[in-house]
Amino acid sequence: VFSKIFSHEALESYLPKIQLVIKDTLRAWSSNPEPINVYHEAQKLTFRMAIRVLLGFRIPDEELGRLFEVYQQFVENVFSLPVDLPFSGYRRGIRARETLQKGLEKAIQEKLQNTQGKDYADALDILIESGKEHGKELTMQELKDGTLELIFAAYATTASASTSLIMQLLKHPCVLEKLREELRSKGILHNGCICEGSLRLDTISSLHYLDCVIKEVLRLFTPISGGYRTVLQTFELDGFQIPKGWSVMYSIRDTHDTAPVFKDVDVFDPDRFGQGRSEDKDGRFHYLPFGGGVRTCLGKHLAKLFLKALAIELASTSRFELATRTFPRITLVPVVHPVDGLKVKFFGLDSNQNEILTGTDAMLGATV
Repeated sequence: VFSKIFSHEALESYLPKIQLVIKDTLRAWSSNPEPINVYHEAQKLTFRMAIRVLLGFRIPDEELGRLFEVYQQFVENVFSLPVDLPFSGYRRGIRARETLQKGLEKAIQEKLQNTQGKDYADALDILIESGKEHGKELTMQELKDGTLELIFAAYATTASASTSLIMQLLKHPCVLEKLREELRSKGILHNGCICEGSLRLDTISSLHYLDCVIKEVLRLFTPISGGYRTVLQTFELDGFQIPKGWSVMYSIRDTHDTAPVFKDVDVFDPDRFGQGRSEDKDGRFHYLPFGGGVRTCLGKHLAKLFLKALAIELASTSRFELATRTFPRITLVPVVHPVDGLKVKFFGLDSNQNEILTGTDAMLGATV
């Protein structure tokens, strides 16, 4: 059922909505006179994308902001010790989940009652219809659980990768310019504007350098460290016997750091995935930002589409620069992100796509 949510047809219908959410967000970032905390704002962006695009909820912005704060409390306490005492993280997480589910139930009920004006089938629509096709009407509790699962899957890892993408474009202006050149060559970017109607799924798929950039971001800054599997039959690895029934963890990050196919593993180099080198094509399971095998991440195509749409908007309609003297340290817990969240100043653009620099903004110097 969930696989239908991430089919080619579904992604095609999501794309215009994803673009709209990203454009509105970048406009808000550029209108802010102060530098923004990219990681925190990216979390808001991916949460909004999940609510507006995947679930199709028409929640007012003020209520959406409150729901985001509650969701943050839920996520921050997911890995708490299961000790149900007053003021414990576990208790805070349980209360946040209860508040979340009340808000989600209200949004689901409103959605079921108001089907007018829909121009695409969102993930929740597909979930409901697939249940009916299998002869099972999903209960409200099942719908709430499925909704929360979709938000959780689309949230932290995508926010992490979005932040890493922005940081690497800041560090490597030549990569940003090469992206712009590819957009121009494909007729997507003209005179500093994205040509109307130019962004379709097949068009984005044809942007090979953009694909290399996203792949390299996910190789060097994989949001999560690894995944768990259960041993189906006893096997031997490097002289050690791993018994059937054991839980094992494979490390994505260590695999990317030690795989012999990658040259200069610490260097951000999108061209390693280009046709001339194709380092990810040599052997299986050297490159696995979304896991591997039959249990690979179901949402990987949606995640990559979102990152590509964000990169296109950043390369086309945004001007931004680092607001601190140096780039921040990276922490790996709970997902990869800059320690200070990455402080960046975005600049507003006029109708001719020129930067609007006034007052102190004009003193900030050249932008990337």
